Parts: sequence; structure tokens; C-alpha cells
Amino acid sequence: MNENIPPCPRCSGEYTYEMNDLVVCPECGHEWVPAEEEASADDPGTRVVKDAVGNVLSDGDTVTVVKALKVKGNPSGIKAGTKVRNIRLVDGVDGHDIDCRIDGFGAMQLKSSVVKKA
Repeated sequence: MNENIPPCPRCSGEYTYEMNDLVVCPECGHEWVPAEEEASADDPGTRVVKDAVGNVLSDGDTVTVVKALKVKGNPSGIKAGTKVRNIRLVDGVDGHDIDCRIDGFGAMQLKSSVVKKA
């Protein structure tokens, strides 16, 4: 066990503890992987996009839609469990940070909060 556990990056709480690969803050409930925090602190220009369960996404990943989504102009929408292959991460509008092509719907943008890495 590591004796030098870092303080919480959100609330600066000093009572953090390790749980498997994560470091947990009992004061605010924040959980993080120390290696990811150090990497993002070293290179602040790098944008890290995470899915609905906290996995880091990158270009070319395959993701699964976790909840049904309404699509304007289409009566059925996108069902939960739909796989989307070969995503691209973009600086989208209104939180839409994934650019992709979905079979039967065409090109569209999704929010990372409605997908999980497959």
C-alpha cells in the first residue's frame, strides 16, 4: 500500500484511501486513478473524454449506447444496446463530443455520457 496517498483533487480532503486501482475521497465521494490525474496535470492541453461509467475513450473505439435516444425526424430512435464502431472525438456543440456513423441513421454526434466502451 502506498504511504503517500495524494489529497483529493476536488475538495483537497486529506483522508483519501486506496481501493483497488482507485483512490477514493470519503468527504466528497470523488474517485480517481492517480496515474490519469498525473497525466492530465502534466499536459493540460490534452482533453480526456470519458464514457458513462468512467472509461477513457479514444478515436477508433467501439461503444454501446446505454439508453434509448430520440432522433429528430425518425419515429423509432436509437435503441439501448446499439453498437457504434469507429468513433471520432470532437469538440462538439452542447456536450456532443463523439462524431460517429450509425447504421440506419447515418452520421451524427453523441454525448459521451450516453455511451459505454465496448
